[in-house]
Amino acid sequence: MSRHPRLVLKNVPLHIVQRGNNRSQCFFVHNDYQVYLAMLHQSAARFGCKIHAYVLMTNHVHILATPDDVTSPALMMKGLGERYAQYANRRHARSGSLWQGRYRSCLVETERYFLVCQRYIELNPVRAGMTARPFDHDWSSYRANAHGQENVLITPHAIYTGLGGAEIERQANYRALFLDAIPNTFLEQLRNATNSNAAFGSTQFVEALSVQFGRELRRRRKHCRPG
Repeated sequence: MSRHPRLVLKNVPLHIVQRGNNRSQCFFVHNDYQVYLAMLHQSAARFGCKIHAYVLMTNHVHILATPDDVTSPALMMKGLGERYAQYANRRHARSGSLWQGRYRSCLVETERYFLVCQRYIELNPVRAGMTARPFDHDWSSYRANAHGQENVLITPHAIYTGLGGAEIERQANYRALFLDAIPNTFLEQLRNATNSNAAFGSTQFVEALSVQFGRELRRRRKHCRPG
């Protein structure tokens, strides 16, 4: 059975997940994370993707990005994946596939849903029991978005900048969002949409995209692994 093409729209945010092969480790030492982020920065700039949020876990990555063109995400992830796999195989004397096939992704509606997705990404280490607070994880965008730490990778989205006129106000309002847990219904919807390369948003958003792409995108209820 042929796979559905990924849904991508110019200037519409995309949640991207890339997992290690068979959920195996893809970052082994401190320097690996730094190398991946440097490569992500280069690849995003080269192919036209604005990065709003990310998290690097030991065996997978999450990225929230807005593409300048419909081809931008695939080109970015292909170049990034190949370069990092070559580095990891050479650096750690390994061979074989590092990544588990194609990355997965979903379109993200900006109103209401964008900040849910951004929080979901930055809370990954907390949900995984790796840290008590998102601030404690070194390899995510949380410190940039919530505390203003300099990060050349991050381009704030208009929904984020709308949280406040001044940076301090914006960051405080963003941190306040983390005081409330993300409802399980949103978590399930986002995971299902990402795993099926569909769309995360309101019923109207999903139905409009179903018509536009000629493909059924209604949320399918199924069990999804966290992460």
